[in-house]
Amino acid sequence: MYIQNIFRLTPFYICFILIFNLIFTVSPQKTLAVDPKFKACEPQNCGNGPNISYPFWFSHQESFCGYPNFQINCTHKSPVLTISNHDFIIKEIFYSNNSLIVANAAVYDEECPAPRHNLSLDRTPFRYSPDHIDFSFYNCSEELPDQIYLFPVDCGSNATHHSFAVFHKEALMNMNYSLDWCQSSVDVAVDVAENVSFNKLLNMNYAEIMKMGFVLNWTAHGCSNCQKSGGRCGYDNNEFVCFCHDGPHAKTCHDEEGINWQVKIIIGVVAGLIGVLIMCMVFFIYLRHIRKRNAPIYVKSRDISSDTFSSVKDVENRSTYHGVHIFDYDELLKATDNFDSSKELGDGGFGTVYFGKLCDGRTVAVKRLYENNFRRVEQFMNEVAILARLRHQNLVSLYGAPPRHSRELLLVYEYVPNGTVADHLHGERAKPKGLPWSTRMNIAIETASALTYLHASEIVHRDVKTNNILLDKNFSVKVADFGLSRLFPSDVTHVSTAPQGTPGYVDPDYHQCYQLTSKSDVFSFGVVLMELVSSLPAVDITRHRHEINLSTMAINKIQNHELHELVDPYIGFASDLRIRKMIGQQHQTKAVKFSFSFFIIFKNIIRESAMQVLTTI
Repeated sequence: MYIQNIFRLTPFYICFILIFNLIFTVSPQKTLAVDPKFKACEPQNCGNGPNISYPFWFSHQESFCGYPNFQINCTHKSPVLTISNHDFIIKEIFYSNNSLIVANAAVYDEECPAPRHNLSLDRTPFRYSPDHIDFSFYNCSEELPDQIYLFPVDCGSNATHHSFAVFHKEALMNMNYSLDWCQSSVDVAVDVAENVSFNKLLNMNYAEIMKMGFVLNWTAHGCSNCQKSGGRCGYDNNEFVCFCHDGPHAKTCHDEEGINWQVKIIIGVVAGLIGVLIMCMVFFIYLRHIRKRNAPIYVKSRDISSDTFSSVKDVENRSTYHGVHIFDYDELLKATDNFDSSKELGDGGFGTVYFGKLCDGRTVAVKRLYENNFRRVEQFMNEVAILARLRHQNLVSLYGAPPRHSRELLLVYEYVPNGTVADHLHGERAKPKGLPWSTRMNIAIETASALTYLHASEIVHRDVKTNNILLDKNFSVKVADFGLSRLFPSDVTHVSTAPQGTPGYVDPDYHQCYQLTSKSDVFSFGVVLMELVSSLPAVDITRHRHEINLSTMAINKIQNHELHELVDPYIGFASDLRIRKMIGQQHQTKAVKFSFSFFIIFKNIIRESAMQVLTTI
């Protein structure tokens, strides 16, 4: 018995001895001296400022730690970057997307910090963020009309000249104020903070607005791969360098020409361990085979073919898939009269929608995938997975689908009989006097409610437009067409994906940066709101080339104080004071204030959540 126990323990004992000897035989006792350039480029701080590292470098560091035009001085415990002979305090740096927030240092140091010269970024590695707003400073000989909201610069004014700042200079010309009375203007970039409301902004002075700063983007060789390998980036002899513990490398510390001793040891140890483990596994399998051959055999018999048949039968008889009802294909064929063309309701994103009547009397809408479009089956099944988990009064309901292996891919929805919002605004159902204002407001509120629910469920629609907003007989909203929708986890800021959607509704940031967020839907909803106010389509190639896109047209009208030309005349804008106040123009002074407000909101609408928009409406 004692000998048998020793025999059973032998495999474990042998493996333990092999692994123990391998680790302690290979592990070195030597250490390497750290390369001095690696130590010199350690990230540093100035006061309470952000972490400073490549491509930036402090003036007291070696110049090879960063790019030539990225030198920073630590002045009065603030990191100061000099661009075109102007000093800027760095408030925040975002290394992940090559951007930083800066503010003019003069605002903090001078008694009268009104800018005297425009900032030129030519021949610098920096560029303005596309979201910035121009804050224009003037010194004029004539006083301004009371209607124009401006920010006075008292320290720059005297008996003959009046200094002030204004956000959009078009207001000056629209109030018959000639710029010939003014000296040349100075434009300062400003990025309005997310937590600054319009009313709060109006109560600030010009210096407080300038202290909010603005975003700059920079261009430099990427550093992430070097950092991930344990190195620190630098720029030496006019080329990028990755400084590592064992010396400089071209790209990363793991370059093929410079694999350090630690990596070699790790590779050797891992390879040895894998070899030992394989030997142990082979030995264990052999030993188990020997024991099993000599042991009594007890087998619990079962009918494998019977179990398999039962499992297949369960799948075939299953009444739900992804939580939705499974319809018989022949039932749907009969309900749509063999998909008769007279039953067509319209075209979806990648299929035709038919009217149908089920055997139980229910009326339904059946979406049929295009026969030559099976490469987009994943989008079709995506719609099943998305809609199966949603329940909201303003989202179209998914009744079910045929079995997965049906001859065609079909989806069965509730039938919404009153067409789309686009039909009623500028389509085949549009009436001469259009929709009443109360109905339009209700459509806006219910659509915003649906989007709020979607985003709370971590779903981005990606194709919000008036053609995808259905209306029932009471003009209640049903948001439809989730073929392009994406799950959007709450713990990420964006999802990188190729832009998809409908021209005229796609968020410009999503189109340019390939970064999808829940706020991309909010931009599209902003276009829907403009359609509700104007009754005009989002894109119309028959309009003037600068007005083909409705969002561009709306901004131009608002900036030029021509809001009345944008509003559908049949909703009572000219005669109903309540509607005029709701849209924003009761008299000229409010029109100027509203146009400024809308301009700020529209440029930053992507920053708002659907819940914030719903609350505002």
